[in-house]
Amino acid sequence: MPTIYREGPYRLFFYSADRNEPPHIHVERDIQRAKFWLDPVRLARSGRFGAAELQHLERLVIAHEQLFLRVWNEYFTITD
Repeated sequence: MPTIYREGPYRLFFYSADRNEPPHIHVERDIQRAKFWLDPVRLARSGRFGAAELQHLERLVIAHEQLFLRVWNEYFTITD
């Protein structure tokens, strides 16, 4: 599960087995976890994050959406 980005206590990553799903990013902090679809960014699911923190995480994912999409496509060797 490659880590794509870290900011403060958050680790953003995807699983190698995620190939057959639309592009997305997982976020974890301690025991809290969330999953955001990319393009467009939207929350897929969350566990234990509060509403304010989820809003912060959504803004974080939006800010780095192009990076996450590029890394996803490179990792899974998707070409235009």
